[in-house]
Amino acid sequence: MLVLDSSRTDTVLARRAAVRFLRSRCPWADANDVLLVVSELLGNAVRHTEGGWLLRTTCRQESLVVEVYDSSSSRPVRRCGDPENGGGFGWGIVEELTSSVTIRSHTVGKSVQALWDPAHTRAA
Repeated sequence: MLVLDSSRTDTVLARRAAVRFLRSRCPWADANDVLLVVSELLGNAVRHTEGGWLLRTTCRQESLVVEVYDSSSSRPVRRCGDPENGGGFGWGIVEELTSSVTIRSHTVGKSVQALWDPAHTRAA
């Protein structure tokens, strides 16, 4: 398991650590897809919340789970992408590249859990 939080690292180092974790613990996962999803989830946490974030990554033979916790209770919403203003594509990317996505509300904030199933993952 890899656990990182914004009080100890930044998003760039978190993405690098996630790639190293995947390569050593979860070779069946498409590292590019996972990295893009991690980038989108952390970017959303930074852009749309005032508090910090926590990233938790777990890999087992049957699944890869990436969870991002943040302080906002607002749920992500799929929007039409706007190439003129550079936004609105992220949540659609997250939904397309994962086997499933679950959003859980917490007393403070929420968590977004992205799951990859090896049977539904492109070859690495």
